[in-house]
Amino acid sequence: VQLQASGGGLVQAGGSLRLSCAASGRTFSSYRMGWFRQAPGKEREFVATISVTGGRTYYSDSVKGRFTISRDNAESTVYLQMNSLKPEDTAVYYCAAHGSSWFSVSPADYPYWGQGTLVTVSS
Repeated sequence: VQLQASGGGLVQAGGSLRLSCAASGRTFSSYRMGWFRQAPGKEREFVATISVTGGRTYYSDSVKGRFTISRDNAESTVYLQMNSLKPEDTAVYYCAAHGSSWFSVSPADYPYWGQGTLVTVSS
């Protein structure tokens, strides 16, 4: 599966952005999807993941209650709605996919990655 992330940009603290990740290739609905982020000088970290049907989601503590992951299998797209953004949310955001049967927060478990989209939150 090929992934293409978009929607990043510059936003003031407290603002909102919605990231999109469009998939092509093999059947999108068979993949568990995740969002990760990487700030300058830091390791890539887990943000959110969603089950194949969209019925189950899981978030990192740092974004819980502010971010929402969703998917549209008919459009082969996964979204990340980000509200109440903080300067510490500044990072390159990546979407990723894996075909295994478990929920994973480890980047090593995701074999497919998009190219990343930059989110900058100003104070």
